[in-house]
Amino acid sequence: MPSPTAILLVSCPDQRGIVAALSSFITQHNGNIIALDQYVDNQEGVFFARMEWELAGFGCPLDDFTRCFAPVADPLHMTWRLFRSDKPHRMAVMVSKQAHCLYDILARYESGEWPAELVLVLSNHEDHRGLVERHGLPFHHIPVTAATKAAAEAQQIALLREAGVDLVVLARYMQILSPAFVDAFPMRIINIHHSFLPAFAGANPYRAAHERGVKIIGATAHYVTAALDEGPIIEQDVHRVSHRQGVDDLVRLGRDLEKIVLSRAIYWHLHHRLLVYKNRTVVFS
Repeated sequence: MPSPTAILLVSCPDQRGIVAALSSFITQHNGNIIALDQYVDNQEGVFFARMEWELAGFGCPLDDFTRCFAPVADPLHMTWRLFRSDKPHRMAVMVSKQAHCLYDILARYESGEWPAELVLVLSNHEDHRGLVERHGLPFHHIPVTAATKAAAEAQQIALLREAGVDLVVLARYMQILSPAFVDAFPMRIINIHHSFLPAFAGANPYRAAHERGVKIIGATAHYVTAALDEGPIIEQDVHRVSHRQGVDDLVRLGRDLEKIVLSRAIYWHLHHRLLVYKNRTVVFS
């Protein structure tokens, strides 16, 4: 296993000496920097950085990091978050009837691709109980109707909190989350959808797209906010199509895109490579 590292995500007003201050801080505490990525939004005048260093020999205990780092962070007006590479996320998946993203997540999880512990799968349908339980994972069925939505969401939130979930992945979960649900896990819910929105919303977007003769289909993964499908975009991809593809072909290609785009977004989040600013993301890929 690799040696544990610390990951620091930083944003602050752009100014001279930020990289020098960060590097000097780690060096002064006997840390060995193994990665440093930075970006400046010149239009907004904001500096962003991701810095990773080995914990072996590092002189500032992480439980005292706030005090140690204050002489650097405070004068530069930094907003920052600190993570450990050896503390995996506790992840939950929410799914409805379409299972392609769920299958992909289970495969990637079992192959050890992600630094995460998949603690449960939650669904508003019973369809995938057998699949999930064959993988040795807890499956929870909580039906959702218009009349029971508030109570169902309260039950879902309680279940996720009891399990200590850090990240919620909507793997084609076909229910709109209320603001109360989103507020319970801010910037910790990732959704995936086709990229026809808002042009081809509704139950059969690929048929509608085919009827319009689209030439590109796509998928978008984003953080969930109270504004439906308008949260900060994490990852996108597209596939060119032609008149030769029928509706079934578009659906198949679209599902492939959804799987890969969602997996990339999960990867960036789990490896602490995302910073959110003004409903946009900085992705240190």
